[in-house]
Amino acid sequence: MKIIIGRKIGMTRVFINNEAVPVTVIKAGPCVVVQRKTVETDGYNAVQLGFEKVKKTSKPMEGHFKKNGLEPMRILREFRVKNPDEYQVGQVIKVDIFEKGDLVDVTGWSKGRGFAGAMKRWGFSGGPDSHGSKFHRELGSLGQHTEPARIWKGKRMPGRYGNERVTVRNLQVVDVDPENNLLVIKGGVPGARGSLVLIRSAKAPKK
Repeated sequence: MKIIIGRKIGMTRVFINNEAVPVTVIKAGPCVVVQRKTVETDGYNAVQLGFEKVKKTSKPMEGHFKKNGLEPMRILREFRVKNPDEYQVGQVIKVDIFEKGDLVDVTGWSKGRGFAGAMKRWGFSGGPDSHGSKFHRELGSLGQHTEPARIWKGKRMPGRYGNERVTVRNLQVVDVDPENNLLVIKGGVPGARGSLVLIRSAKAPKK
């Protein structure tokens, strides 16, 4: 299992066999193993990684790092693993664990759109745009009558849109730059430029 934390730099393109391929560039790692969790001690197997060193942190977090003899980190994230014994506290994980052609699952947080109407949030078609129409971008009928005299749970309506955890599976690693801690992945990944992404080996790789 290959795991690492990174930040999305942006998108560009590379040429493979004279074909333009859209790619996402991610600054991945270096990460430090801060804690190991096992079924015996915590009820599940996982590894906690730290990313981006900081000078100051909260007192509880300072004690958490000091307990393991590590410097404070800005980001802490857990990854479920089958065998946590493969990792050691204090171990540094760099981008060179990945190779060209590897398939990975990338988890990010989609761009927050704020409060959005039904057309933007759900892709509703809306009403006629022509002159004289009094129904342009409204939600329309909610589909209920005297009975049951309420809106069904799950009805698609206006509301907060975006800023959700999204995982894109089976993305291919196009290039690895260990000197600059860069990982080039084919296609797009969730989130805005500079947002946090979690990268791990594909759970169900395509054959």
